[in-house]
Amino acid sequence: MLARLGLSMCLVGCLVSPASATTPATHKQAIEFGRTLAQAHCATCHAIGKRGQSPNPQAPRFATLAQRYPLDNLAEAFSEGILVGHGPMPEFQFEPDQVDSLIAYLRSVQSPIKKAKKRASK
Repeated sequence: MLARLGLSMCLVGCLVSPASATTPATHKQAIEFGRTLAQAHCATCHAIGKRGQSPNPQAPRFATLAQRYPLDNLAEAFSEGILVGHGPMPEFQFEPDQVDSLIAYLRSVQSPIKKAKKRASK
């Protein structure tokens, strides 16, 4: 009986998708790994944090990328290779775990979208 229960639990554990099994600790680790990637590959041109200006004025700040592009669309570009962007942007191609971490980091630094104030007409 215990052997069957153990086998059943093992099978259920195998059916759980990795995304649903993500714990806050692993999510934090993914964000930190993404920050490390951004620092190593992107910070010479982009402002990678929540604040600050990009060293290259043509390079968008990471905190505002979601206002320009759906972040999920960037995942495909990161995995297939970013060939162009701004000025002398080098080519990058990341592995799937790196892409997931970089997207998690990008999500963590997004600025709230500022809504345009509606002016009352007189």
